[in-house]
Amino acid sequence: MQFTDLKAQYAALKPRIDARIQQVLDHGQYIMGPEVAELEAALAAFAGARHCVTVASGTEALLIALMAAGIGAGDEVITSPFTFAATAETIVLLGAVPVFVDIEPDTCNIDASRIEAAITPRTKAIMPVSLYGQVADMDEINAIAARHGGLVVIEDAAQSFGARYGGRRSGGLSTFGATSFFPSKPLGCYGDGGALFTDDEALAQAAREIRVHGQSARYTHTRVGVGGRMDTLQCAVVLAKLERFEWELAQRARLGAAYRAALADVPGLALTTVREGRDCVWAQFTVFIEHGRDAVAAALKQQGIPTAVHYPKPLHRQPAYAAYAPAAGCRHAEQAAATVLSLPMSADLSEADQQAVVAALRAAVAAAR
Repeated sequence: MQFTDLKAQYAALKPRIDARIQQVLDHGQYIMGPEVAELEAALAAFAGARHCVTVASGTEALLIALMAAGIGAGDEVITSPFTFAATAETIVLLGAVPVFVDIEPDTCNIDASRIEAAITPRTKAIMPVSLYGQVADMDEINAIAARHGGLVVIEDAAQSFGARYGGRRSGGLSTFGATSFFPSKPLGCYGDGGALFTDDEALAQAAREIRVHGQSARYTHTRVGVGGRMDTLQCAVVLAKLERFEWELAQRARLGAAYRAALADVPGLALTTVREGRDCVWAQFTVFIEHGRDAVAAALKQQGIPTAVHYPKPLHRQPAYAAYAPAAGCRHAEQAAATVLSLPMSADLSEADQQAVVAALRAAVAAAR
């Protein structure tokens, strides 16, 4: 059993993916070829944003968004401690300061009700993370940003592309949306890739220049930039996958609902909450194991069922970011890190495999109690 079944996905999409790749091989424009602009137009339309800028990775998407917004040394950026390191990494790389605000215990997204208390005169941005495929409380976060002089809001949507929040798509909900096309994401390429979304023309232009070493024209470096382009072959792969993406989102919703129904009554196991007015694309299907999480994972592994922990240690407890740990800690993030367990999930997960996961998990949780 695969944790994310990319082989089955490729088998279903092989003619489209192969044709798209062959087209790039035929024209030979491997950097900034025509598929780049084609994908950007398609993604912007899908996300409901005026502009899409493809970039080399989800990490580059966050970095370029921060750079375009003018975030620099000494500036504070409020974010979640319960996320992959790239979220805080990009802030620190620019000399800015990550300010960690604890999460909601039932969604694992940043707790918007705690953000305002963390704002200081040095706060320049808020970077919520839409974890596990469900969008954070963007309306409240945007309102807080507006009340405090129009702070920049950058949604880290690496796990939530395709999700809806009040009828709108993740990525198109704030100053910037930043997503990843890492292969295991809901919409992934066959290497690294990412995208930025914004309605602001000036920010979009800044992002386009930053991704090509700050060039506004060839060898005219208007600003400091990075080598942050998404290559044409990866854009071709995403274009092929985008044709089936709506079907995959529907499958993820069906599989997520099936998991939730089958696991709702398991003593010692709890489910994340999906807030009203939102959906979830289940980048991971993650549960809380109240006791013996590691023993449960080991029991599933013995039966050939892979699992993962997203994430075993919150960022404020990581050596690289311990200097930014809030004095009061982030107890909900720490509790989540000790109990979360992610199960196999992809649009091509078979019903039989899902039932096998459920049966093994129920037995393992019962044995661990």
